[in-house]
Amino acid sequence: MTTSIGSSVAASAEQAGGARPRRGADLIVKSNLLLVFLALCVVATLLAPQFLTGRNIANLLQQSSLTGIVAIGMTMVVLTAGIDLSVGSVAAFGGMTVAILMAAGVPVLPAILLSVLAGAVFGAIMGGLSAYLALPAFMTTLAGLTAIRGLTYLLTDGKPAEAAGAESFQLLGGGFIGYVPIVGIIFVVITILAAVVLRGTTFGEYVYAVGSNKEAARLSGLPVRGVITTVFAVSGALAALAGVLLTSRLTVGQPTAFNGLELDAIAAVVLGGTNLFGGRGGVFGTFVAVLLLSVLRNLCNLLGLGSFFQMVVTGLILLVALVLNMLIERRGARA
Repeated sequence: MTTSIGSSVAASAEQAGGARPRRGADLIVKSNLLLVFLALCVVATLLAPQFLTGRNIANLLQQSSLTGIVAIGMTMVVLTAGIDLSVGSVAAFGGMTVAILMAAGVPVLPAILLSVLAGAVFGAIMGGLSAYLALPAFMTTLAGLTAIRGLTYLLTDGKPAEAAGAESFQLLGGGFIGYVPIVGIIFVVITILAAVVLRGTTFGEYVYAVGSNKEAARLSGLPVRGVITTVFAVSGALAALAGVLLTSRLTVGQPTAFNGLELDAIAAVVLGGTNLFGGRGGVFGTFVAVLLLSVLRNLCNLLGLGSFFQMVVTGLILLVALVLNMLIERRGARA
């Protein structure tokens, strides 16, 4: 009995010691990213004085928030070693759904809730297929990307849908409190809530455990399938919410909206330091990464650089981020 207890204590101490390098690696990634973000802001201010104007900062935050909201959901999926390629299609479906419902006379709040619920259902279906049938998340969400986009086109035969709603709905995606866009406040609130869930709840511990080692988590009695299904449902709900907010800002639902959104969201997650193989990372890194990529694109626009150049720069930054994260991870594993 004494030997068993001693072995358990030793194992716990070894796990705690192994966790310290990982926490240190996470801190290094976040610190480096924050420093790069601040340095980029300084460079942007020097190269383009109009960068720091209130209007430009407000527009930057408004434009980055939709991608950011989706990236927060994507972060939770990636933490379980999954991937969700359907978020762009789900976002477009959510935006079209809220427009159609409001045009049919459904009140604003029920229309929003039903649209977000539809996104959660799509996410839960794809997460459930991945978890319960052991299908690769890449393939299930790739199928979802195509099928849900097609369903979005079928809603109105590929035509935009006007959102005939109250002014309060338009303020949700296009309104400001001072210089701060309301959608930016929503992005910040969602980031904080996600961080609290991941770092301060039992479910958050399950997410990291599943991402670190699914089999070990299953043998420990954790609801692995339920956790995977839930994070996909959250990702779908946040994607649909982003679609609702875009429709609110444009006052029209666009079936072609959010093409390529999944790539932007994954880019922010990776740049933010979340391990694509799961188990390490967090939403605050994603939050900073979203802002960094937005500042970079904003600077390119202010300097008159074309979108092709922006794609090259973004790709190079992601490549460097992947290499740095890999080196930090290896150094943490050797420590």
